[in-house]
Amino acid sequence: MGILIPDASLPTVTGLPWCGVNYFCTTREGGVSGAPWTALNVGLHTGDDAGHVLANRRLLRAGLPNEPLWLDQVHGAQVLDADNHLKQQQLSGQCVPPSADAAITTQRNRVLAVMTADCLPVVIASADGSALGVAHAGWRGLAAGVLEQTLHALRSRVPGGTPWRAWVGPAISQRHFEVGADVFQAFVTHDPHSAVFFAEKIPGQKWLADLPAMARRRLYQAGVSSIELSGYCSYSQSELFYSYRRAACTGRMVTVAWLSQ
Repeated sequence: MGILIPDASLPTVTGLPWCGVNYFCTTREGGVSGAPWTALNVGLHTGDDAGHVLANRRLLRAGLPNEPLWLDQVHGAQVLDADNHLKQQQLSGQCVPPSADAAITTQRNRVLAVMTADCLPVVIASADGSALGVAHAGWRGLAAGVLEQTLHALRSRVPGGTPWRAWVGPAISQRHFEVGADVFQAFVTHDPHSAVFFAEKIPGQKWLADLPAMARRRLYQAGVSSIELSGYCSYSQSELFYSYRRAACTGRMVTVAWLSQ
């Protein structure tokens, strides 16, 4: 189970301490949004009042070294080089959120962010705290290789042989994640062993999928030596987390991470 820590006025979920890295996932507590987005909704695309969402983002920003780099998440495997993007943004003056489902950085105090409400938020960092990535991995992104692509991008920035660690944050648990044959086939076609992460509910039609366990396997296969699962379920722990499966009209948590000084 992950660690629930009050961060200023905002309760947050995090994992074990990492060298040179700060990271956490917000809960739904501590914000200003009303039902059904109660209370710390940070998603501008959810139908919530934009003023409330921006107020919630300001509450979040108060505990961070810089403004988070918000992404336009599209359930894919595109990885953004945040350092290069922000250089280009300064030159162009444009501030439109880039379309990507992961981002990497090697710059201190550059805050990366991914929003979730059942999908997996994954933080990946070098063991020495010199490189950092965050990824939004729903079943589509996970099957498309967003975690592997994030690691590939990170490895291009650091010396070979660097050990890696990962934290998989709050997400929907297997008990509540019913999927059809399309999802089952998307994984087992790539890796037949993935079938062990699907509990058959209706023979040949419906399964219960274990996304966190599949993420752990893919991270391990990609060379990540230390992997921690938070153990929190976004669907069942309704007092703490938003869940799109539980209620389509809902808010978003955000997982943020940055390299410390």
